[in-house]
Amino acid sequence: MNQNLCIFILIFLLSSETPAFAVDFYYQNCSVPTTCGRLNISYPFYIPGRQQDFCGYPGFQLSCQGAADDDEEEAYPLLRLSGDDYIIHNISYESQTLVVSNALLSHYLDNSSCTNLSLIHNLTLPNEQFELAPKQDQFFLLHNCSPSFVDSFPTYKIGCSNTSVLALPLQIYPKFEGLGEVEKCGSSEVAVAQGGVYGNDEAAGMKEVLGRGFEMKWLAGDCSGCQRSGGLCGFNYTTHLFRCLCPNRSYSVYCMKDGDEGPGTGNLVAKVSIGAVAGLIFLIAIICCLRRKLSSYRFLFFWKKQNQNRQIVEAFLRSHGPLQIRRYSYLEVKNMTNSFKEKLGHGGYGAVYKGKLKDGWLVAVKVLTKLTGDGEEFMNEVAAISRTSHVNVVSLLGFCFEGSKRALIYEFMPNGSLEKFIFDSNTPNIGHDHLGWEALDQISLGVARGLEYLHRGCNTRILHFDIKPHNILLDENFTPKISDFGLAKICNKKESIVSMLGARGTAGYIAPEVFSRNFGNVSHKSDVYSYGMMLLEMVGGRRNIDAEVENTSEIYFPHWIYKRLELDEELGLQSVANEEDKARARKMIIVSLWCIQTDPSNRPAMKEVIDMLERSVDLLQIPPKPYLSSPTKSPADSSTTLVSIK
Repeated sequence: MNQNLCIFILIFLLSSETPAFAVDFYYQNCSVPTTCGRLNISYPFYIPGRQQDFCGYPGFQLSCQGAADDDEEEAYPLLRLSGDDYIIHNISYESQTLVVSNALLSHYLDNSSCTNLSLIHNLTLPNEQFELAPKQDQFFLLHNCSPSFVDSFPTYKIGCSNTSVLALPLQIYPKFEGLGEVEKCGSSEVAVAQGGVYGNDEAAGMKEVLGRGFEMKWLAGDCSGCQRSGGLCGFNYTTHLFRCLCPNRSYSVYCMKDGDEGPGTGNLVAKVSIGAVAGLIFLIAIICCLRRKLSSYRFLFFWKKQNQNRQIVEAFLRSHGPLQIRRYSYLEVKNMTNSFKEKLGHGGYGAVYKGKLKDGWLVAVKVLTKLTGDGEEFMNEVAAISRTSHVNVVSLLGFCFEGSKRALIYEFMPNGSLEKFIFDSNTPNIGHDHLGWEALDQISLGVARGLEYLHRGCNTRILHFDIKPHNILLDENFTPKISDFGLAKICNKKESIVSMLGARGTAGYIAPEVFSRNFGNVSHKSDVYSYGMMLLEMVGGRRNIDAEVENTSEIYFPHWIYKRLELDEELGLQSVANEEDKARARKMIIVSLWCIQTDPSNRPAMKEVIDMLERSVDLLQIPPKPYLSSPTKSPADSSTTLVSIK
């Protein structure tokens, strides 16, 4: 009796979690209001010297010009892009947009001295941070041109003291390229301005257009959930993850109450004194009732199994540092899903259920039923996903690892997967008529950005190996988010080639080299292939291999669409209502055919895919014909230059 009691007490003490003390240092530092001139500066922006770097987001560092002067209101923030300073005229935190203008260009325009315009750099926007807002126009700044050429464009003429400069819109410029006039100009730079009327017959009109700047949208870790929960948004430069700064401590997504926190939080005295005494009394009562029924061998096996699981998790946390997501017990998972009442879907590795946290947040709970290994691979997957923070990658909020019970808790996506929107034509409001070609274009661009982030943007290189419509989830605004990392391969960021035993992925999306190394090495280009196959299905509104079509030549859609494209025939796609839709569809087809090239070295990297999707379709080249075989019929690196000048 005494020996068993000691063993139970020892188990209880060893299984007790050491609580973390409340930390509010970060919250206090970032809660101090900061301004530069008439603008409030807060997440994702920060000003070094006035704010700590953890109050902002990487790439959003500002300087405050004129801040040392007596008149603080005359100061203005500067953002560094492409080697130039850009004046920030306005920041809208609600719409995540800001209006900026090139400081050097503004200086030259104000002083009517255009001789040093060649010092201005072409603007390059990092895809993971900024993008141009809609309806922004790009101009070529042409100077030292022939007087007759300049005078032929009075609307776009800029008057300077020593020379005349043209700000020629991008859509006009190609008409004169190669005709000899443009080539006579000394040099050309790129400027961006808000779309609209470009001025009048007086040279001052174009100065005004360029001086008012242009609008950009920014992309950073999603801050809305954190703010709604009463927190402040910040960034952990050690783990390279977004974090929510709360009065009591930091969390991964949003603030939680002390009572809702997982193991390892709360009041030390309460947990040790009250919890320990109550636990000991409860254990003693159980011992008295069950001491004759407990087999020592069963008890030792149970202890060994539980201790082994705990050792796996704790050894992982010691080597990788504490995860910024919560660990849930299986009972908590069962409660949040109302005993797994509402099933959202089912895959090869388990089922997904709709759940709700104590504070009312909806979640998707993926319960894994096909388990492999002793848990180390599962913890690696958890660590990889928890260290991602991108608008196009689904957020992991927590996990459960308790014996054989393993689950992943994700943010809930109300519109479900992309699959039902491109395949299920019998469902009302489903298909291209509902999404539209503009939405499909934006979804394809969002998925590409998410993949580029996984391949190059986060602190480890993550290869997904299962990109398909089913694994692309859509939020309430139809923003795509990559999900299901069950087949993902995590490797060092410097590694570009990975080794695998056997193929992984879904038939119809797997790259040839994953099946056979005779086609090349397995790398991030394997994800590019899967993305291309998915893109073709988005365009066609059908699966790439469809045995139900009447014409045998149409069974393999990539073969059929390439032939149409090669012969410049009508594509015959559904819901193409106008020329804009036709251009979007053609662009997506060309990009997808580049992505599914049989030789991995001929496929573009995801940053090149993004560049092609953002270009005009007229600037894209049709790729070589891939190895496309028509099956027999059967029942059964991170930036995009806005424009390039050759």
